[in-house]
Amino acid sequence: MPRYKLTLEYDGTGLVGWQRQKTGLSVQAILEDAVERLCGARITVHGAGRTDAGVHALAQAAHLDLPKPYPARTIRDALNQHVKPHRVAVLAAEEVLPSFDARRSARGRVYRYRILNRRPPPTVDAFRVWHVGRALDAGAMQAAANLLLGRHDFSTFRDSLCQARSPVKTLDALDVTRQAEEIVVEARARSFLHHQVRNMVGTLKLVGDGSWEPDDVATALAARARSKGGPTAPAEGLYLVEVVYPAP
Repeated sequence: MPRYKLTLEYDGTGLVGWQRQKTGLSVQAILEDAVERLCGARITVHGAGRTDAGVHALAQAAHLDLPKPYPARTIRDALNQHVKPHRVAVLAAEEVLPSFDARRSARGRVYRYRILNRRPPPTVDAFRVWHVGRALDAGAMQAAANLLLGRHDFSTFRDSLCQARSPVKTLDALDVTRQAEEIVVEARARSFLHHQVRNMVGTLKLVGDGSWEPDDVATALAARARSKGGPTAPAEGLYLVEVVYPAP
Protein backbone atom coordinates (compact mmCIF):
# COMPACT_ATOMS: atom_id res chain seq x y z
CA MET A 1 0.00 0.00 0.00
CA PRO A 2 1.61 3.28 -1.06
CA ARG A 3 1.91 5.97 1.62
CA TYR A 4 1.18 9.63 0.96
CA LYS A 5 1.87 12.80 2.88
CA LEU A 6 -0.76 15.54 2.84
CA THR A 7 -0.24 19.21 3.64
CA LEU A 8 -3.50 20.74 4.86
CA GLU A 9 -5.06 24.10 5.52
CA TYR A 10 -8.26 24.47 7.51
CA ASP A 11 -10.47 26.88 9.39
CA GLY A 12 -11.20 25.29 12.75
CA THR A 13 -14.29 27.40 13.44
CA GLY A 14 -17.19 25.14 14.36
CA LEU A 15 -15.08 21.97 14.33
CA VAL A 16 -14.22 19.83 17.36
CA GLY A 17 -10.54 19.85 16.36
CA TRP A 18 -8.34 17.48 14.40
CA GLN A 19 -9.24 14.21 16.09
CA ARG A 20 -12.32 12.20 15.28
CA GLN A 21 -14.89 12.42 18.11
CA LYS A 22 -18.07 10.57 19.04
CA THR A 23 -20.01 13.80 18.59
CA GLY A 24 -19.19 16.83 16.47
CA LEU A 25 -17.35 17.23 13.20
CA SER A 26 -13.56 16.93 13.09
CA VAL A 27 -10.94 17.58 10.42
CA GLN A 28 -9.90 13.93 10.53
CA ALA A 29 -13.47 12.74 9.92
CA ILE A 30 -13.95 15.17 7.03
CA LEU A 31 -10.78 13.90 5.36
CA GLU A 32 -11.52 10.23 5.96
CA ASP A 33 -14.97 10.64 4.41
CA ALA A 34 -13.32 12.29 1.39
CA VAL A 35 -10.73 9.51 1.10
CA GLU A 36 -13.47 6.88 1.16
CA ARG A 37 -15.20 8.64 -1.72
CA LEU A 38 -11.90 8.64 -3.62
CA CYS A 39 -10.87 5.01 -3.18
CA GLY A 40 -13.94 3.20 -1.82
CA ALA A 41 -12.22 2.12 1.40
CA ARG A 42 -12.26 3.42 4.95
CA ILE A 43 -8.72 4.70 5.56
CA THR A 44 -7.30 6.33 8.70
CA VAL A 45 -5.63 9.70 8.15
CA HIS A 46 -2.89 10.30 10.73
CA GLY A 47 -2.13 13.92 11.64
CA ALA A 48 1.09 15.48 12.89
CA GLY A 49 -0.73 17.23 15.71
CA ARG A 50 -4.14 17.14 17.38
CA THR A 51 -5.26 20.74 17.07
CA ASP A 52 -8.07 21.63 19.49
CA ALA A 53 -11.60 22.78 18.73
CA GLY A 54 -11.53 26.17 17.04
CA VAL A 55 -7.80 26.07 16.22
CA HIS A 56 -6.76 26.67 12.61
CA ALA A 57 -3.95 25.31 10.42
CA LEU A 58 -2.02 26.81 7.57
CA ALA A 59 0.18 23.75 7.01
CA GLN A 60 -0.89 20.75 9.06
CA ALA A 61 0.75 17.52 7.93
CA ALA A 62 -0.81 14.06 7.74
CA HIS A 63 -0.19 10.67 6.18
CA LEU A 64 -2.35 7.85 4.89
CA ASP A 65 -1.94 4.52 3.12
CA LEU A 66 -4.03 3.95 -0.01
CA PRO A 67 -4.95 0.55 -1.48
CA LYS A 68 -3.37 1.41 -4.83
CA PRO A 69 -1.15 4.13 -6.32
CA TYR A 70 -2.63 7.43 -7.47
CA PRO A 71 -0.91 10.44 -9.01
CA ALA A 72 -0.29 12.96 -6.22
CA ARG A 73 -2.14 15.65 -8.15
CA THR A 74 -5.18 13.39 -8.46
CA ILE A 75 -5.23 12.83 -4.69
CA ARG A 76 -5.00 16.55 -3.98
CA ASP A 77 -7.68 17.58 -6.45
CA ALA A 78 -10.08 14.71 -5.69
CA LEU A 79 -9.91 15.26 -1.93
CA ASN A 80 -10.48 18.98 -2.37
CA GLN A 81 -13.59 18.19 -4.36
CA HIS A 82 -14.88 15.68 -1.82
CA VAL A 83 -14.31 17.79 1.33
CA LYS A 84 -16.70 20.47 0.09
CA PRO A 85 -18.42 22.46 1.56
CA HIS A 86 -16.14 22.26 4.60
CA ARG A 87 -13.34 24.81 5.03
CA VAL A 88 -10.58 22.23 4.62
CA ALA A 89 -8.09 22.16 1.75
CA VAL A 90 -5.33 19.80 0.68
CA LEU A 91 -2.49 22.08 -0.38
CA ALA A 92 -0.20 19.27 -1.52
CA ALA A 93 0.04 15.49 -1.71
CA GLU A 94 3.21 13.50 -2.24
CA GLU A 95 4.21 9.86 -2.09
CA VAL A 96 6.62 9.11 0.77
CA LEU A 97 8.52 6.15 2.12
CA PRO A 98 6.55 3.61 4.19
CA SER A 99 8.65 4.65 7.20
CA PHE A 100 7.33 8.23 7.12
CA ASP A 101 5.03 9.07 10.01
CA ALA A 102 3.44 12.52 10.13
CA ARG A 103 3.74 12.74 13.92
CA ARG A 104 6.79 10.65 14.80
CA SER A 105 8.97 11.85 11.91
CA ALA A 106 8.42 15.53 12.74
CA ARG A 107 11.40 17.42 14.12
CA GLY A 108 9.60 20.64 14.97
CA ARG A 109 6.32 22.50 15.03
CA VAL A 110 5.59 26.19 14.63
CA TYR A 111 2.47 27.85 16.01
CA ARG A 112 1.31 31.42 15.48
CA TYR A 113 -1.09 33.28 17.74
CA ARG A 114 -2.90 36.42 16.55
CA ILE A 115 -4.18 39.09 18.95
CA LEU A 116 -6.22 41.92 17.46
CA ASN A 117 -5.26 44.82 19.73
CA ARG A 118 -7.74 47.61 19.13
CA ARG A 119 -10.95 48.91 20.66
CA PRO A 120 -13.35 48.02 17.79
CA PRO A 121 -14.19 44.29 17.53
CA PRO A 122 -13.17 42.16 14.54
CA THR A 123 -15.54 41.59 11.64
CA VAL A 124 -13.65 39.95 8.76
CA ASP A 125 -11.36 38.21 11.25
CA ALA A 126 -14.07 37.21 13.72
CA PHE A 127 -13.27 33.73 15.13
CA ARG A 128 -9.73 34.02 13.74
CA VAL A 129 -8.13 36.33 16.33
CA TRP A 130 -8.27 37.05 20.05
CA HIS A 131 -9.72 40.52 20.44
CA VAL A 132 -8.03 42.49 23.23
CA GLY A 133 -9.21 46.09 23.51
CA ARG A 134 -6.73 47.19 26.15
CA ALA A 135 -3.40 48.46 24.75
CA LEU A 136 -0.59 45.87 24.86
CA ASP A 137 3.15 46.52 25.08
CA ALA A 138 4.76 44.08 22.64
CA GLY A 139 8.25 44.94 23.92
CA ALA A 140 7.36 43.95 27.47
CA MET A 141 5.76 40.78 26.19
CA GLN A 142 8.94 39.89 24.31
CA ALA A 143 11.06 40.51 27.41
CA ALA A 144 8.85 38.05 29.29
CA ALA A 145 8.86 35.56 26.40
CA ASN A 146 12.67 35.48 26.48
CA LEU A 147 12.51 34.08 30.01
CA LEU A 148 10.66 31.00 28.73
CA LEU A 149 13.22 30.01 26.11
CA GLY A 150 15.20 26.82 26.53
CA ARG A 151 14.58 23.56 28.33
CA HIS A 152 12.22 23.79 31.31
CA ASP A 153 9.51 22.03 33.25
CA PHE A 154 6.48 23.77 31.71
CA SER A 155 3.91 22.44 34.22
CA THR A 156 2.67 26.02 34.77
CA PHE A 157 1.58 26.11 31.14
CA ARG A 158 0.28 22.53 30.91
CA ASP A 159 -3.42 21.66 30.76
CA SER A 160 -4.67 19.28 33.44
CA LEU A 161 -5.77 16.81 30.74
CA CYS A 162 -2.34 16.73 29.05
CA GLN A 163 -1.23 13.15 28.35
CA ALA A 164 2.47 13.87 27.74
CA ARG A 165 4.78 11.66 29.78
CA SER A 166 6.88 14.59 30.95
CA PRO A 167 6.24 18.34 31.37
CA VAL A 168 9.83 19.07 30.31
CA LYS A 169 10.08 20.65 26.86
CA THR A 170 12.61 22.74 24.97
CA LEU A 171 11.20 26.00 23.62
CA ASP A 172 13.39 27.05 20.68
CA ALA A 173 11.71 30.37 19.85
CA LEU A 174 8.97 32.60 21.24
CA ASP A 175 8.77 35.80 19.23
CA VAL A 176 6.36 38.67 19.88
CA THR A 177 5.90 41.33 17.21
CA ARG A 178 3.43 44.12 16.56
CA GLN A 179 2.05 44.30 13.04
CA ALA A 180 -0.16 47.40 12.89
CA GLU A 181 -3.18 46.52 15.04
CA GLU A 182 -2.07 42.96 15.65
CA ILE A 183 0.23 41.37 18.19
CA VAL A 184 1.64 38.16 16.71
CA VAL A 185 3.25 35.52 18.91
CA GLU A 186 5.16 32.75 17.17
CA ALA A 187 6.40 29.67 19.04
CA ARG A 188 8.75 26.94 17.82
CA ALA A 189 9.65 23.67 19.51
CA ARG A 190 9.97 19.99 18.66
CA SER A 191 6.67 19.42 20.47
CA PHE A 192 4.36 21.19 22.90
CA LEU A 193 2.27 20.25 25.89
CA HIS A 194 -1.51 20.39 25.65
CA HIS A 195 -2.56 24.07 25.65
CA GLN A 196 1.05 25.17 26.23
CA VAL A 197 1.04 27.84 23.54
CA ARG A 198 -2.36 29.22 24.53
CA ASN A 199 -1.37 29.29 28.21
CA MET A 200 1.89 31.08 27.43
CA VAL A 201 0.06 33.64 25.31
CA GLY A 202 -2.53 34.22 28.02
CA THR A 203 0.30 34.84 30.48
CA LEU A 204 2.19 37.17 28.12
CA LYS A 205 -1.00 39.17 27.67
CA LEU A 206 -0.92 39.96 31.41
CA VAL A 207 2.53 41.44 30.91
CA GLY A 208 1.44 43.34 27.84
CA ASP A 209 -1.45 45.08 29.61
CA GLY A 210 0.64 45.93 32.67
CA SER A 211 -0.97 43.49 35.10
CA TRP A 212 2.31 41.56 35.45
CA GLU A 213 5.99 42.43 35.17
CA PRO A 214 8.19 40.24 32.93
CA ASP A 215 9.89 38.73 35.99
CA ASP A 216 6.48 37.50 37.19
CA VAL A 217 6.53 35.09 34.25
CA ALA A 218 9.83 33.60 35.41
CA THR A 219 8.33 33.22 38.89
CA ALA A 220 5.29 31.47 37.44
CA LEU A 221 7.46 29.11 35.39
CA ALA A 222 9.52 28.20 38.46
CA ALA A 223 6.36 27.44 40.44
CA ARG A 224 5.55 24.47 38.14
CA ALA A 225 1.85 24.85 38.92
CA ARG A 226 -0.90 25.71 36.44
CA SER A 227 -2.62 27.86 39.07
CA LYS A 228 0.37 30.24 39.04
CA GLY A 229 0.14 30.98 35.32
CA GLY A 230 -2.09 33.30 33.34
CA PRO A 231 -5.36 32.44 31.64
CA THR A 232 -5.70 30.19 28.61
CA ALA A 233 -5.94 32.32 25.47
CA PRO A 234 -8.96 31.52 23.26
CA ALA A 235 -8.55 28.81 20.62
CA GLU A 236 -9.63 31.02 17.73
CA GLY A 237 -6.36 32.98 17.63
CA LEU A 238 -4.11 29.92 17.25
CA TYR A 239 -2.70 28.56 14.00
CA LEU A 240 -0.44 25.60 13.26
CA VAL A 241 1.75 27.13 10.58
CA GLU A 242 4.48 24.56 9.97
CA VAL A 243 5.51 20.99 10.75
CA VAL A 244 9.27 20.56 10.26
CA TYR A 245 10.76 17.33 8.88
CA PRO A 246 14.36 16.27 8.17
CA ALA A 247 15.64 17.17 4.74
CA PRO A 248 15.23 14.27 2.29
